[in-house]
Amino acid sequence: MLLSHEKSYKDMVDSIVNLDEETAIELANKAINDKMNLMDVVEKGYAAGIRKVGELWEEGEYFLPELMRGAQIMQNCLDLLIPHLQEGSEGISRGKVVIATIEGDIHSIGKTIVGTMLRAYGFTVFDLGADIPAEKIVDFAIEKEVDVIGVSALLTTTMFGQKKIIEILKERNLLNRFKVILGGAPVTSSWVKECNADGFAENAIDAVKLVKSLLNK
Repeated sequence: MLLSHEKSYKDMVDSIVNLDEETAIELANKAINDKMNLMDVVEKGYAAGIRKVGELWEEGEYFLPELMRGAQIMQNCLDLLIPHLQEGSEGISRGKVVIATIEGDIHSIGKTIVGTMLRAYGFTVFDLGADIPAEKIVDFAIEKEVDVIGVSALLTTTMFGQKKIIEILKERNLLNRFKVILGGAPVTSSWVKECNADGFAENAIDAVKLVKSLLNK
């Protein structure tokens, strides 16, 4: 049985790397029906697959469309698996992260990939979506007791919403309670410094490394 499971994990990895959604979904449903350990399915199968896609992207063998497609396929598989994980999933989380695109900005592809990659590395991720007010992001972070707030802005006109997150935290004396990371094309290290945020990432791989380093994981 163990050997057959190992083959299933390998097939899951291959389905993500080959961007074969039909096979990936089929294997996820089979794992549920066969009552496999779904945490292992996520970690050894789909997460390992998207990490491999990330490596191929870093090496220049895959490009952004492949990374996005792989992330979307994995997310579709997670949508099937997560309801069956139940309470057990909370215990293995490396930390909780809330991500959102700031109010006035509807770009969400990069943020979605970051969320998928963080889930692949064992973090619990709450994706609030795009065009989200700063107050709502902070309120949600408090309610869910997250460790990291990730805020994306793709437009220079909406970047100030990122700064507003820090200002709200400062007003509420919560600055030391959360790590705040920024993302988006116009974000620079000097902007992060000006906002008094904890860091920024240019891509999903760097975002995972940043969160892991901030939480000492």
